[in-house]
Amino acid sequence: MVDFHKRILFSDEAHFWLNGYFNKQNCGIWSEANPQVYVETPLHPEKQPFGALYGLVESFFKNDESQNVTVNNDRYRAMITNFFIPELNNHDVQELWLQQDDATCHTARATIDLLKDTFGDRVISRFGPVNWPPRSCDLTPLDYFLWDM
Repeated sequence: MVDFHKRILFSDEAHFWLNGYFNKQNCGIWSEANPQVYVETPLHPEKQPFGALYGLVESFFKNDESQNVTVNNDRYRAMITNFFIPELNNHDVQELWLQQDDATCHTARATIDLLKDTFGDRVISRFGPVNWPPRSCDLTPLDYFLWDM
């Protein structure tokens, strides 16, 4: 299939800490010098979650007081139903695929069923029609071109 990579919608998420903290397991800094700097950081730094889906960054997961909330199965499906699917109405969905990692909210049976209603067998996900490979690393183009800015 020519230009298949242009027909895949990727989903991913990231946290941006507001105090300069970063997750050293996900973000490496390469330098010729080892500064041996000690920086004290709080145990639970304030962070801002963002989800990227369909190429848009959207701060969607907040409660009525504008506080960040955990993305669970119900909130993820609400985002798909209220935001993502309406955005797709302007596109030829029959040509599009959706790829998502194996986060629990992505792989709940009700979520997969909802996505199959829109994408048919063109869902790449754990428990989806095209299964996300077991022990596969969580790498999408967003990991290289969006989160690492």
